[in-house]
Amino acid sequence: MKLGVAHKLFLVILTAAGLAVISSALIMQWSLNRGFLRFLNAMEETGISRLAVNLEKSYSTEQSWDFLQRDPARWSQLVAAALPAAPPPQGERMPGGAPPQRFNGSKPVPLPPHLAQHFDQRLFLLDANRKALVDHGTVPLDNAVTPLLYQGKTVGYLGLLPRTNILDTPQRRFLREQKSAFALVAAAVVLLSSVLSLLLARRLVRPLGELALATHQLAAGSFTVRVPVTSQDELGQLAGDFNSLALALEKSELTRRQWVADISHELRTPLAILRGEVEALQDGIRQPNRESINSLHDEVQRLGRLVDDLYQLSLSDAGALTYRKTGLDLADVLAETIALHRGEFLTKNILLEVALPEAGGASVFGDKERLQQLFSNLLGNSLKYTDGGGTLKITLRRESGIVALDFMDSVPGVPPSELKLLFERLYRVESSRNRSTGGAGLGLAICRNIVEAHGGKITAESSPFGGLWIRIELPGVVV
Repeated sequence: MKLGVAHKLFLVILTAAGLAVISSALIMQWSLNRGFLRFLNAMEETGISRLAVNLEKSYSTEQSWDFLQRDPARWSQLVAAALPAAPPPQGERMPGGAPPQRFNGSKPVPLPPHLAQHFDQRLFLLDANRKALVDHGTVPLDNAVTPLLYQGKTVGYLGLLPRTNILDTPQRRFLREQKSAFALVAAAVVLLSSVLSLLLARRLVRPLGELALATHQLAAGSFTVRVPVTSQDELGQLAGDFNSLALALEKSELTRRQWVADISHELRTPLAILRGEVEALQDGIRQPNRESINSLHDEVQRLGRLVDDLYQLSLSDAGALTYRKTGLDLADVLAETIALHRGEFLTKNILLEVALPEAGGASVFGDKERLQQLFSNLLGNSLKYTDGGGTLKITLRRESGIVALDFMDSVPGVPPSELKLLFERLYRVESSRNRSTGGAGLGLAICRNIVEAHGGKITAESSPFGGLWIRIELPGVVV
């Protein structure tokens, strides 16, 4: 039979509780036996004190211990006066009916085991030379004794053999009742622990069951599933992490679907144009002249650029885009790239304002080709979207260990709500996705990957000239 987590947890808690209760009950019973025995011995010590006083009085009257030999019953009378309840129970006497005692020179009379624990059977009396006057067997040398004094001198010793077990019926009955009570309490505690263990196990395992069910649903493709977070412990943290994972997968799935739709749209547009042009040539609507061939060539180039951008972006996302980094002056790389595009800016009548630092003032550790690709994308983005007669201001400077690069162009601008979306793949501000004014929306996404690969960051803000402000920060190096 396969046990679930709830049953295993229940058995573990119940076993721990049962062992704790049983151990506690055994320790309490052992402690009760020892404690009750010490209590009885302590009670008997009070009788020893009274008996010692009576023996000292008798000795002062008789001036010796001979009166115990002349009158053996005198000892029993003294004991009875000290502890009225001390004589053995009715019907329990020494063999031959004699009192349980012996005197100097007499042979010890052994006691039956069931009488050896009575108070009067455990008393012994020694003279000043520690010779036995009254005893019921061998007296241990290390047994505690009470000195008996007369006129400041020790004339004898009175002692009591300690009780080693309990034979009296009322006392044994009392212990049995206490042990029975302990057993009932232990059984009740174990029963209560089993009920509480079952409830606790189910309560602890319930979140795990919900997580297991939600995990199966998530694995089946239901990314909208969530589990309730009902605590702040590890299970609550696990539930929160699961919800975060499900949300990330849901967003990833939506992004994937949007990505496929956008790619399909981007590929469909040039392919539709090419198809229309080719069919027009086939039907004789258009003649295969230079103009029609150039139109076909433009669409093929546009499709090729789209495929190249997609390839570059996929390599960057997969970490397979190669970077050959060396120490270089970012100002030189930027100046070379601007020189390649300056003619296009003149043709569109866009003013270029460039402010570069002195040689060596913007040193970075990077890949020259990738950085040129970054700058070309940004310059091309400004060329496509900045109105003729506008301005593009480029500044490069070193700030507190970083190299800051700013591209600020003039109108048209970008709504503030869409600034954070500019670096998303295939995103363009035009809702109609008109290709006459822009590309496929992959340029800024590639720019972000190149900047992050160099350990920097790129942000978009509204330009003070009414257009777009792209800010790049790269870690600088000391030449």
